[in-house]
Amino acid sequence: MNHALDCLFRPRSIAVVGASRTRGTLGAEIFHNLVSNGFSGPVYPVNPGAASVQSVRAFGTVLEIPDPVDLAILVVPQKRVLPAVEDCGRKGVRGVVVISAGFGETGLAGRALQDELMARVHAHGMRLIGPNCLGILNTDPAISMDATFAPTWPPHGGVSLSSQSGALGVAILDRARDLGIGISQFASIGNKADVSGNDLLEYWESDPATRVILMYMESFGNPRRFWQIARRVGRTKPIAVVKSGRTAAGARAASSHTGALAGLDVAVDALLGQAGVIRTDTIEQLFDVAILLANQPVAAGHRVAILTNAGGPGIMATDACESRGLQLPALAPHTEAALRALLPPEASLRNPVDMIASASAPTYEAALRLLIADPNVDSVIVLFVPPVVTEATAVAEAIRRGGAGSPKPVLTCFMGTHGVPPALSSLREGRFPSYAFPEAAAIALSRSVAYGRWLARPEGTVPALDDVSSARARAAIGPARGEPTGRWLEPEQVREVLAAYGLRTPRGIVARDEDAAARAAEGLERPVAVKLMSATITHKTDVGGVVLDVRGGPAAANAFRTIRDRLTERGLEGEMSGVLVQEMFSSGVETFVGVTQDPVFGPLIGFGLGGVNVEVWKDVVFRVHPITDEDARDMIAQVRGGKLLDGFRGAPPADRVALVDALMRVSRMLADLPELLEMDINPLLALGPGEGTVAVDARIRVRDSLT
Repeated sequence: MNHALDCLFRPRSIAVVGASRTRGTLGAEIFHNLVSNGFSGPVYPVNPGAASVQSVRAFGTVLEIPDPVDLAILVVPQKRVLPAVEDCGRKGVRGVVVISAGFGETGLAGRALQDELMARVHAHGMRLIGPNCLGILNTDPAISMDATFAPTWPPHGGVSLSSQSGALGVAILDRARDLGIGISQFASIGNKADVSGNDLLEYWESDPATRVILMYMESFGNPRRFWQIARRVGRTKPIAVVKSGRTAAGARAASSHTGALAGLDVAVDALLGQAGVIRTDTIEQLFDVAILLANQPVAAGHRVAILTNAGGPGIMATDACESRGLQLPALAPHTEAALRALLPPEASLRNPVDMIASASAPTYEAALRLLIADPNVDSVIVLFVPPVVTEATAVAEAIRRGGAGSPKPVLTCFMGTHGVPPALSSLREGRFPSYAFPEAAAIALSRSVAYGRWLARPEGTVPALDDVSSARARAAIGPARGEPTGRWLEPEQVREVLAAYGLRTPRGIVARDEDAAARAAEGLERPVAVKLMSATITHKTDVGGVVLDVRGGPAAANAFRTIRDRLTERGLEGEMSGVLVQEMFSSGVETFVGVTQDPVFGPLIGFGLGGVNVEVWKDVVFRVHPITDEDARDMIAQVRGGKLLDGFRGAPPADRVALVDALMRVSRMLADLPELLEMDINPLLALGPGEGTVAVDARIRVRDSLT
């Protein structure tokens, strides 16, 4: 055994502690599965109340087994688990799978019992899966280990998967068998007391039989470690995840734009996206992706050709592709010419290619070859609606021949059949995934394309930024004021912190009364904005706290009075500490950069289109800190309203280089200042190319200590 987890997945001998003679019980089914599915080594039943179990000699304890035992499966009542683990340790067992429940999932008492369980496991140098789990399996013919109580033994293949839910694990194995997905290894990790999803990722990284990794997750034990491991593993093996817990239950109250935008599930999406992990919404979609990734190459781009024998499904497939960010390109002229010679006059030669209902199996084969060879095409979806004149099995065989050895992914859709039915076994032999409807094929392909884009993207770097000063920023923050939830910095402090990190701000002067506002406006050359200063009011525009395009001292004094009167009308006059008189810029694109702290994932950085409607449009992309320059470029590229940054209706384009630089400076700020809790820069005005950015308005909240 070369790896620490080999004792679990590649044992030479297994003891089932709690093996039973009564079929239908967990102990009986696990023992039966190990024996009936041909485990390569000896299996020892341990049952103090039976001389034999299912015709195999039984032992009272593990200690009575005369030969070495690598792995023990514990299927005993909770109160007997600790003594059984102790026996395993004394026997020299290296791996333990605890099926039994009643531990950390039951509350404080169960958690204490689980801690004691792990103390004994560690004391004997063992590794443990569970407790409260379904078990594990390895379909490698040299091992053939089914140490689960699931009724399904899946076919052997290149997909390894883990499930945090035991009950769902049973359904997952059933579904894998029904769809013909070959499984390499499976683990139900239950409470994750020892072996976690992170451990499995590292183990499967080095497993030559594993080509694709699937995970059902309910929680992250160590999200930072997951991110680091997945980012490395994903470069060689695709990882697809279903993560439950998308609802807003338990979402925290937010006192900033960023906090309001960073909902409960945003951090999960950010972390998985940065690590190149494919996230699916359902188990069904998870397997749709697995069928594709386990059998076909990763798409090199988002250009799709559709081949069909019916116009309606072709239109459905087109809509499904384009709604998922895939494009149907024009075919090369020589491809159209070859299709014209192949197909009847009634056929549509443009993408999607509709061969009409009379299309024969040989026509499918020839047309598919042409589309694969087209330089404008990165992948092909083949649709078949059963007409009277052509049999599905003949078309399946034609697709197998036409797509054999294709360097581009080929997906099939035999309308109404999911997976690869036995009648279409030639598709399975040719490793072509099949879907019941075009939408499922398009969704799976779009996720493969996104993964391919991540693979092609450089990992990125973190610039040195020698011109920043964390000492200057800390001096600006000043001493803590004893507020347990942290405190918002004054505008002068905010400007000083931003300046310490090379983030340009407009010139501005704090005014505490009307006369000071007038003097401030006269001292600035540009038209000014007069903005409310308040430690408690987050959204200044909601209370009439911003007056724009103010020109001259008298107008500034009037703006001060206007803001004060608006607050008085709302009973908020006590919340006003003054105004900031700030020079205005008349051009540029309003963007948004923010920071918030997620209780599980740590700091999140957000970028999007800014302005007063930032929370309405919610066009903000988040990433988990720290980010690289490639992460920053990706964030900017993913904003839905990105056309505004490219110059819209004659407006000059925004300085994207400066936006990347600004995001990297914010990331460096987070690295240097762990006391920073929240920050909104809204708007961060992106000027024209080469002109940089200006942080027009910003708020920063810091914690009182580093605890």
